[in-house]
Amino acid sequence: MAADTDRKFLFLLASTRTDGNTEHLARRAAAGLPGGVRQEWLRLTDLPLPDFTDPRHAGDGTYPYPEGNARRLLDATLDATDVVIASPLYWYSLSTPAKLYLDHWVNWMRVPGLDFRARMGGRTLWGVTALGDDNRSVADPLVGALRNTANYMSMHLGGVLLGNGSAPGQILADHDALAEADTFFTRAPLAAALR
Repeated sequence: MAADTDRKFLFLLASTRTDGNTEHLARRAAAGLPGGVRQEWLRLTDLPLPDFTDPRHAGDGTYPYPEGNARRLLDATLDATDVVIASPLYWYSLSTPAKLYLDHWVNWMRVPGLDFRARMGGRTLWGVTALGDDNRSVADPLVGALRNTANYMSMHLGGVLLGNGSAPGQILADHDALAEADTFFTRAPLAAALR
C-alpha cells in the first residue's frame, strides 16, 4: 500500500440530497484518515453527466475523449489512489448519479490511448451507504456491484461501510456504524480476487 503522503482519496457524493446520512457517515470516516492523506470531495449532482450511450454496435463506434463534467470526473478518478462511492441505498442498489458515473467507465475504457482500465488496476474502491433498514443484507446488491466492479477493473475493494439512516440525522443514532467509520479507511483493503 502507498505511503500516506502518496495516497489521494476521491469522495464522490452520490446522493440527490446534500448533507444527508450517507454524507455524514463518509465525512466521519474521512476524519479518521491520517493527516498526510489528500482528499477531494465532489458532489455528482453538481457535475451532471450526459445520459449514457453505448456506441459499440452503432455508427462508427468511436469513443471521443470526455469533455465538460465527464472530463472533470475522469481526471479526478485517475488522480486518485482510492475512489469512494458515497451512495445511499436506493431500491437495493446504487443511486442514479453513482450508477451513471460507473456507466461512463464503460466508454472511458474504450477511449483510444486512455488505457483507463489498466490505469485503474491496483487502486482501491470503497463504498459508504446509509440505508433505511436494520437488515443490512438488503444492501447486498450494492455491495455486490462495487465488489464486481473492483474485480473487473483489477482494483482492490476496501470495503463498504453501512449505516442505518433514513430521516435527516438518523445516522447519528447508529453507534455501531459510527464506531466502524472511525477506523474504516485505515484497515487494509480486501484483495480484488474471486475471479
